[in-house]
Amino acid sequence: MTTTEYDYDVVVAGAGPVGLFLACELALGGARVLVLERLTEVDETIKAGSVNVPTAVALYRRGLLPELAAVWEAVRARMGAAGRSGEQPPKFAGHFAGIMLDPDLFDGSDPVWADLGPVGGAGLVVPQAELERILSRRAERLGVALRRGVELTGFDADDTGVTVHTGEGGVRAGWLAGCDGGRSTVRKLAGFDFPGTDPEITGYQAVVRLTGAERLGQGWQTTEAGTYVHGPFPGRVLTAEFDGPPADRSAPVTAAELEASLRRVSGVPEVTVTEVVTATRFTDNARQAADYRKGRVLLAGDAAHVHAPFGGQGLNLGIGDALNLGWKLAAVTRGRAPEALLDTYTAERHPIGARVLDWTRAQIALMRPDPHARALRTIVTDLATTTSGTTYLVNRISGVRQRYDLPGDHPLTGASAPDLPLADGTRLGEHLHTGRALLLDLSDDAKLRAHAEGYDDRLDVVTTTSPDRPGLRALLIRPDGFVAWATDTAGASGLRESLEHWLGTPRAAA
Repeated sequence: MTTTEYDYDVVVAGAGPVGLFLACELALGGARVLVLERLTEVDETIKAGSVNVPTAVALYRRGLLPELAAVWEAVRARMGAAGRSGEQPPKFAGHFAGIMLDPDLFDGSDPVWADLGPVGGAGLVVPQAELERILSRRAERLGVALRRGVELTGFDADDTGVTVHTGEGGVRAGWLAGCDGGRSTVRKLAGFDFPGTDPEITGYQAVVRLTGAERLGQGWQTTEAGTYVHGPFPGRVLTAEFDGPPADRSAPVTAAELEASLRRVSGVPEVTVTEVVTATRFTDNARQAADYRKGRVLLAGDAAHVHAPFGGQGLNLGIGDALNLGWKLAAVTRGRAPEALLDTYTAERHPIGARVLDWTRAQIALMRPDPHARALRTIVTDLATTTSGTTYLVNRISGVRQRYDLPGDHPLTGASAPDLPLADGTRLGEHLHTGRALLLDLSDDAKLRAHAEGYDDRLDVVTTTSPDRPGLRALLIRPDGFVAWATDTAGASGLRESLEHWLGTPRAAA
């Protein structure tokens, strides 16, 4: 396939964080990308407020940690928590269905927590709108074409490409990626199966101005009428009522509507909402596309899966999709890999999405106000106040143990690469800024490096040592940072097969 047939190699529908991150990954891989976004500006509606460990690691590996750290400091200052220079934020282990976890009960002895480099054991507090701005600037630097105020209205897909229709005319591309949210136009028009469970709650998340809030509890509160959250910063509220889904999710959220819900759930009749700064409705509708690809059309993020927002898993799940898909689709568009490589996208990401959906369904079950759910909640609360219970929940919430079922029997194969300190003073993650695969030769083995010949257009080779892993001889790391092959012994058994599987045919033999 030649690139001259198309206006762009890939059109991405949706310029939220997932669409922008995918566009950046595609551009790193050499694809020509157009992003279409119906909104004219970044959406400032309150959404996700933080990213988990795998997302923070992915952003670090692309060189974005300084920008994210600056946003975190600004958020802390806004919350009145910046304090003295170098002051550390309070420890926070997260929650499960509003059951707060004690960080002092967490056992972080699992080696995976020691391999995270500068990201450390915590995610990053970064409002979704700020992350979108960071990724917009990165997309611009990488040459991505971004058209705001232009909505995808339809498309025609065939065996050779996709013609995308907009109010400004048509665009011909090799591929279309739907990153256009839970009510995805791309998903609906393409006819993806989207099975799942129906919603049973109406939820609100908002930043408001309040009076009469003195009797509201701080943090997560469970009552006979549902669940509410007050804080952690002034005016932030969340409510969840088990009275069925809203009649119209898209209607503007009014002060009266928020006030009524907050009064019902909290039982504080004098609390009054005087102004809505930003607000959104949500439900626990939990659905997942049966396959993330249909011919030349692919889905990522909320377009591929929707669920309740508790635990902040949605943004992170979507970034993981984009990280997994971007380098593969770029390789296919540039002719470096066969189209069959895209089959690994659904195979690797669908199971992780399914686990997240069940994770949110379990929380809904524990938050119901009926006696059976409250009895179960008491038992789970008891378990969550043990070291083993807290450790299990934190490991799941953080995402640190996510891995893929990849060929090979080395313990690191399929796991996110450890951020090893290297003898030259760098760390492994710093060598992944380019979005290329990495062969890390830790034993100065010329025969091993010879297998990499012909891959210099898609693979970096680094020969060094690491004091942290003296027994490890070599790693092949995919562009998304996951280990494709590893060895503790001399020789390169299986390396050539892994290179060809993930990176295609070397140039000399093409």
